[in-house]
Amino acid sequence: MDRGSPNSVRAITEWLAGLTRVDREVALAQLSRDSRPGVQRALARFLAHWEAEERETERLKSLYRLEEEAHRAGYQLVAGVDEAGRGPLAGPVVAAAIILPESLLIPGLNDSKKIPEEKRERLYDQILHQALAFGVGRADPEFIDQHNILRATFWAMVQAIRNLPLVPDLVLVDGGFPIRNLALPQRAVIRGDSLSCSIAAASIIAKVTRDRLMREYDLVYPEYGFSQNKGYGTPEHLAALTRFGPCPIHRRSFSWEVAATREE
Repeated sequence: MDRGSPNSVRAITEWLAGLTRVDREVALAQLSRDSRPGVQRALARFLAHWEAEERETERLKSLYRLEEEAHRAGYQLVAGVDEAGRGPLAGPVVAAAIILPESLLIPGLNDSKKIPEEKRERLYDQILHQALAFGVGRADPEFIDQHNILRATFWAMVQAIRNLPLVPDLVLVDGGFPIRNLALPQRAVIRGDSLSCSIAAASIIAKVTRDRLMREYDLVYPEYGFSQNKGYGTPEHLAALTRFGPCPIHRRSFSWEVAATREE
């Protein structure tokens, strides 16, 4: 260790955390020669943490490939679009559209289904703070029953895009089908919420927005447990339907007997 390096294990741990990327390489070479068990344990923990950070950085960079390809092709404003709530027995389907700044890395950004609720809430605030533009659309149960869930989903997506304060040059939409009746260049991306930063961000905004709506509905119709099940066909929700019948936000066109319980 050189003169400027700390000697205690605790001080070494804190020192490593504050080093720049370039200085870390030199520091790790120095610490690898320190035979003290405590130092080696601290070094192992730091290396594991650093490697995890590196993997997360690479994962985040991979989420920007589609957007980077679009920018290289001349599209400046690229919007990602996703929805939440296609499968539930109750409540609206909600869509979100997001335009992010180029090369913005948001730590933890991912498909909303892979993120715990508390973390989704934090990311929701961060995304809206850093986004160039965002818009939200929804289709209520009456619309779903009248037109079917696919048309309702497209309707909500179109509304979300129209509610953007900026007009995108290209829309990346999650799923295998382009949005019907959208007069903008678009690209459908299968598993887009795991492949595109914009779609992943839109999935979080749509999911959090819908979850908050269902918690509000829970105050009006507490017997169905909407705050917990978000309208999905859990055993408790199905039991409540058997006991109380449907409420005004239930989708009459959905089959409750074969309802899926897995959230999207």
